[in-house]
Amino acid sequence: MRDSIKIAILAIASLGMAAVFVGQGLTWDNYEFFLSLRLPKLLSIVLAAVAISASSLVFQTITNNRILTPSILGFDSLYMLVQTVLLFVFGSTSFWVIDSIANFSMSVTVMILFSFALFHFYFKSKRNNVFTLLLIGIVCGSVFSSLANFLAMLIDPNEFAVLQNVMFASFNNVKGELVYLSLIPLGLSLLGLWLFAPKLDVLWLGVDNATSLGVNTKRLTQIILVIVSVMVAVSTALVGPVLFFGLITVSLARQMFSSYQHRVLIIASSLLAVVLLVSGQWFIEKVMAFETTVSVIINLVGGLYFMFLLLRTRIQ
Repeated sequence: MRDSIKIAILAIASLGMAAVFVGQGLTWDNYEFFLSLRLPKLLSIVLAAVAISASSLVFQTITNNRILTPSILGFDSLYMLVQTVLLFVFGSTSFWVIDSIANFSMSVTVMILFSFALFHFYFKSKRNNVFTLLLIGIVCGSVFSSLANFLAMLIDPNEFAVLQNVMFASFNNVKGELVYLSLIPLGLSLLGLWLFAPKLDVLWLGVDNATSLGVNTKRLTQIILVIVSVMVAVSTALVGPVLFFGLITVSLARQMFSSYQHRVLIIASSLLAVVLLVSGQWFIEKVMAFETTVSVIINLVGGLYFMFLLLRTRIQ
């Protein structure tokens, strides 16, 4: 089956799941109320799905490793640290915790500034290796996680419930204004990835081959890392941390599609991510009656899939 047909099938499946998710239970009496709740939620799912899958795909390209995701740079741990510090310093009734736009802006700003500082000090060195950057990200993530856990132990137990709400990615309480605010940075970032996709196709051949073909690999890596940082920061601040979702969607897309072109794979992984997230959220709401969040299931399945990929790679 050709890749174009597979993409068409995924597009139809995405539209079908979106129609079921939005339209189930609507009547002439309640459609205005339910649409006002479900449309922003659906749009947040689509934005998160596209951002996570596309950023994971290009991140694997620049690291030349198919089992890595941008979460290895410590963004999830930094997000939790920001939320913990805001709650610890200002309290659960403060402006920075209650106001969704202020909290969102603070989280995105801190994560982007951290990534810029990390990339600046790393690329100042003439002798650099992208895996050194990953190691620095792992260490920073561990430090951020330890600090967040330490502060969480000192928080008043009555206020800890506020922190629990942001520990796992959830689409149930996404604010509509945040969704529309996220459209601009995520749209521009996706446009950037689309424009650099041909160079990423060459980079997938290896750094030496790409350099010999005229690609400035260091400059390309810098630009892609900045774009990935913006996408991950915005999506994490919007819905919360999701660890393994990008790994699942990108790996499945590479198995389903024969093309190596990043433009094809970006579309394929994004559509697949939308299908999985929308169907997962529908399952959580209609079958499990909100007993858990979709990120818990994603992390469980993603963790098992990650171990499977490690074992398969080791066996091969």
